[in-house]
Amino acid sequence: MYDLARDQFQTLRDCLRFAVSRFAEAELVFGHGTDNAYDEAAYLLLATLKLPLDTLEPFLDARLLPQEVDAAITAIERRAVERIPAAYITREAFLGDHRFYVDERVIVPRSFIAELLRDDAFSPWIEHPELVHRAVDLCTGSGCLAILLAHAYPDALIDAVDLSPDALDVAEINVANYNLGEQIDLIDGDLFEPLEGEVYDLIVSNPPYVDAESVAELPAEYLHEPELALGSGDDGLDVTRRLIQTASGHLNPQGVLVVEIGHNREALEAAYPQLPFVWLDTSGGDGFVFLLTREMLVEAGF
Repeated sequence: MYDLARDQFQTLRDCLRFAVSRFAEAELVFGHGTDNAYDEAAYLLLATLKLPLDTLEPFLDARLLPQEVDAAITAIERRAVERIPAAYITREAFLGDHRFYVDERVIVPRSFIAELLRDDAFSPWIEHPELVHRAVDLCTGSGCLAILLAHAYPDALIDAVDLSPDALDVAEINVANYNLGEQIDLIDGDLFEPLEGEVYDLIVSNPPYVDAESVAELPAEYLHEPELALGSGDDGLDVTRRLIQTASGHLNPQGVLVVEIGHNREALEAAYPQLPFVWLDTSGGDGFVFLLTREMLVEAGF
């Protein structure tokens, strides 16, 4: 099939139609930047052919060189047969307007915290960006949230922590690409363990939060991602528990903790009935990211 496509296809439209059909036939799972076969195919082909990602129509009927057809079909084949997320094929992922380098050493960036940072949604708990002097991103992975923190709070020094040296190597690429090496410090370690004595105005984390049952049922696309960055115990809350239990000791008096937890709101609230979780509104709803102040944690005994 792929050899025939290489011989017969002449335009981007040919490749796009074929990709949508192949993705549907393969029953691919989306969620690493797109949520349907057409958008995935359009992005993958435009990125592979080094065309503007927001401009499809003018190029649809342009004739492709044989080597361009070959590159397009190869990318389609990898996505459909190997079920590799498109971001790993193109080596890039986006959060809003920000582009990040990614490969299989990190999960593909996807976080509601990114849109909260963009929309200044931590108000009234953080009223003015200039009041954030120090912030930390725990489980930083590709470094994407640390970089967004640096843009949201340009006067702040940012620590970015991960226990995976491989992930930190990817984060280093992204920090360098944004020329933020003087503002962001990449730190090898497990949550707060390498941060003894450090205190922050803002702590954010998008930690592993997939429960054991869901890990066992993950589609093939997600199995290309580091398992360490996905699962977090039977109920998906192992890492979140550690954050709650230790965060107050690393927060300034007016400091704020913000954590993303996937679909675990009900389980988390049942585990900590004494905590007045503030659930932040996101494009996915108000059950995915919580906020706690240091005062809330201390009053609850943490």
